[in-house]
Amino acid sequence: MADWLIIRLPRTPAEQASWIVADARGVAIEAPAGGPLALAQPAAAGRHVCVLVPGTDVLMMEPELPTKAGAKLAQMVPYALEEQLAEDIDELHFAIGRRGADSATRRAGDAARTPVAVVARALMDEWLGAVQAAGIVPESMYADTDLLPANPGQAVAWLDGDMVVVRAAGAAPVTMPSDALAEALALALAQPGDEFTVEGRGAGLILYTGAAEWEQHGAAVEALRDQFDGMRVQVLSDGPLPLLAQQLPEASAINLLQGSYAPQTSNAVGLRAWRVAAILLACLVGLHVVGKATELAVLKKREHTLDASIDQAFRTAMPGEFNTTDARRRMQQRLQTARGGGEFSGLLPALGALVVARNGAPGTIVQALSFREGAVDLKLAAPNAESLDRISRALRDNGWQADLTAGNAARSGYEGRIQIRPKGS
Repeated sequence: MADWLIIRLPRTPAEQASWIVADARGVAIEAPAGGPLALAQPAAAGRHVCVLVPGTDVLMMEPELPTKAGAKLAQMVPYALEEQLAEDIDELHFAIGRRGADSATRRAGDAARTPVAVVARALMDEWLGAVQAAGIVPESMYADTDLLPANPGQAVAWLDGDMVVVRAAGAAPVTMPSDALAEALALALAQPGDEFTVEGRGAGLILYTGAAEWEQHGAAVEALRDQFDGMRVQVLSDGPLPLLAQQLPEASAINLLQGSYAPQTSNAVGLRAWRVAAILLACLVGLHVVGKATELAVLKKREHTLDASIDQAFRTAMPGEFNTTDARRRMQQRLQTARGGGEFSGLLPALGALVVARNGAPGTIVQALSFREGAVDLKLAAPNAESLDRISRALRDNGWQADLTAGNAARSGYEGRIQIRPKGS
């Protein structure tokens, strides 16, 4: 397992950050160092990074919430604590810790105490901004006071600068000014209902302190020794970081990097990249489908226009025909017939013979012409009956069968009908 780089941020701008490198068990492998955060950046390579922030800026609470809230727990916490907080919940960040072992045995719907850390979003942004500006990306972030060791049979206290942190047996840590040392240590005394040792004294106390802090507050602590069933003082010659690092592997502390502040793992980044690629692919497919649909609509419109043009041309060329099915083939057959083949093979030769015959009868006019079943029916207007007879004889002389089927006098001369057929038909 990779080593840890543990960085502790200062409580005031006048102070500097400090850091330590520890192995996977939390044992320091380098001496603590301090200074600008940029100096810690080389030590972050290949290591897990944990950032400790001032516990004085993090409020620890334990609201009672349903044990089966599941994924909705994060949504419930802000509203469950809203009446106990002075700030607007929209400006606060809520991080949820692990519940105690007894909550697992509760029935669905029962309430259980849930550890919650509350911190201003502005501070979270400031802390993360300072660390990331130094080129460091943290995997976890804890309140430094939350890593104070817990002892099931004794109270634990920590003197650090101008603050004192007290963790009573089985309770969450409480931070108070070091000026109120007596009141803070009183919190570590056994409460009514707890087990008392002989002579009415409270539980034992383990006190961690720096050399400067012990020199300043040692006398006040010794004055309270009789109130505890034993007191052990441990001076942290290398500062508090080695002590806090030892709690990291099995820490029950609340990781503040949750929700919108959760670190982006490589899997999450990869998933986001694939999601973007999938969205782009879906957009491309959508554009392709829309393009093809538009193209199909244009082609259908052109096809409709072409069908209308074919229908109009067919009806113009072939009057009386209403069925336009296979119009091209039928028009082609009609054209071939008109050129001398098929059903209309005699039309053009008959018209040619009529022109020749009409030249012998000046003043004759063709009023109507029809062609059916190989015969040409003519309606002619002539100056007299002799002109019609002259045309009939000329057609017969040219090898056609010409019959005068009707004739009568008209106002302008004489009108008659002649039917022309090929000879022998």
